Amino acid sequence: MRRNRPRLSPFEAPSPLKILVVDDAPDNQQLLWRYLTKQGAIVETAENGLVGSRMALIGTYDIVLMDIQMPVMDGYSATAKLREAGYKTPIIALTAHAMTEVRRKALNVGYTDHLPKPINPKQLIAAVRNYTRKD
Repeated sequence: MRRNRPRLSPFEAPSPLKILVVDDAPDNQQLLWRYLTKQGAIVETAENGLVGSRMALIGTYDIVLMDIQMPVMDGYSATAKLREAGYKTPIIALTAHAMTEVRRKALNVGYTDHLPKPINPKQLIAAVRNYTRKD
């Protein structure tokens, strides 16, 4: 007799999720770090799109959470650069602008999805689970 084992969510998998958070605000980095590590994830941070895109290309991440408005290189440019380089990992936009045109532009440059700030922890965890689930 074969038993079906329940599927584990990505946060419950044997190896923890590795998440890159790209945001220029240290408070936002710390808040996201707290939410995600509480779920068992390993979280690394970058302060702008240039540093974040470099880290994404050389690291192995399950998902990237990237602010849109940042100094040095914004999230739109960083995401477009990553996608042009063939980067396939999900990238979720984080922005205080929840307007339809911002969401549309984010998706057009290659973001996988969009979450409004202030971040709702339940929405954040649900989005990470959704885009890192391995079926």
